[in-house]
Amino acid sequence: MAEIKKIGILTGGGDCPGLNAVIRAVVYKAKEYGWDVLGVKYGWKGMLNADASPLEIKDVENILPMGGTILKTSRTNPFKVEGGPEKVLENAKKMGIDCLVAVGGEDTLGVANKLTKMGLNCVGVPKTIDNDLGATDYTFGYQTAVQIASDAIDRLHTTACSHDRVIVCEIMGRHAGWMTVDAGMAGSAHWIFTPEVKGSVEDCCNMLRERRGRGENYAIIAVAEGALFSDFDVEAASRETDAFGHVKLGGVAEALAKEIEKRTRYETRHVVLGHTQRGGTPMAYDRVLGTRLGYKAAEMVKSGQFAMMASLRGENIEAVPIEEAVKELKTVPEKYYNVTKTFFG
Repeated sequence: MAEIKKIGILTGGGDCPGLNAVIRAVVYKAKEYGWDVLGVKYGWKGMLNADASPLEIKDVENILPMGGTILKTSRTNPFKVEGGPEKVLENAKKMGIDCLVAVGGEDTLGVANKLTKMGLNCVGVPKTIDNDLGATDYTFGYQTAVQIASDAIDRLHTTACSHDRVIVCEIMGRHAGWMTVDAGMAGSAHWIFTPEVKGSVEDCCNMLRERRGRGENYAIIAVAEGALFSDFDVEAASRETDAFGHVKLGGVAEALAKEIEKRTRYETRHVVLGHTQRGGTPMAYDRVLGTRLGYKAAEMVKSGQFAMMASLRGENIEAVPIEEAVKELKTVPEKYYNVTKTFFG
């Protein structure tokens, strides 16, 4: 195995709380090993443009409590750019990068996995507030995002109750409803719609009628942005797709609120939490998890565990194949979702 002298680190995809904790940990551990570190800007776009700057301890020592990422990010897919993968490999060689630490979700790590097979040494760190990445129990940023969403639902309870309104709260989650289920449970939502289960709008409306019948004239409905329904056809507000082919979602809460009001005649409003869920200061859990994952990533580089990802397994941080992590999404099991149904109504 060739000696490591310089590593790169990039953050790709959507930002989330805890990214700076990972960057900080990688830099600290790399310096302990005597390596140089390059911070690649704007995810894979930075590798296409050879846009990177040296990272020293002084650059990262105070970033732990900061949200977002000091390296910036983008949803760039080099495999959608003509000659993109070859350009990444060329620039990695030009910049003297012996191994690249890629911090991201299924798309970012999927690119890292392909590039490793083409000759670029990569190590992965799992990042997504959807918590839908395989081969890891949790991803950093998730707990903070869920806390933000559940705090929002708490606030919606008070205004919904004051006005005798139904409020539909849209929470992030394209294919996996982890955030919606956990925030909905924590916030005592009266109904939860997820992508995994085709929920019935009419059953939800019957619940609202029953609440009215016993004098409870308000309700909170939690809905994932990618939720599916058995008796309601909701179109995404936009059919535009990103570089990885994902439809840019939006509009389900508004459409669902209008449908509920149409069926029940109850005043119904909608709230889209949107990017507030991924912004702001990471909670202590995500600072610690991000730190542990970044530390492990540097150890993996040292031991030559390329095409591997740092993963939380129980209480331990372990190396797992990136291929295993991106093979299929981790979605909410029916048994887990069924817990929430006890509290509907």
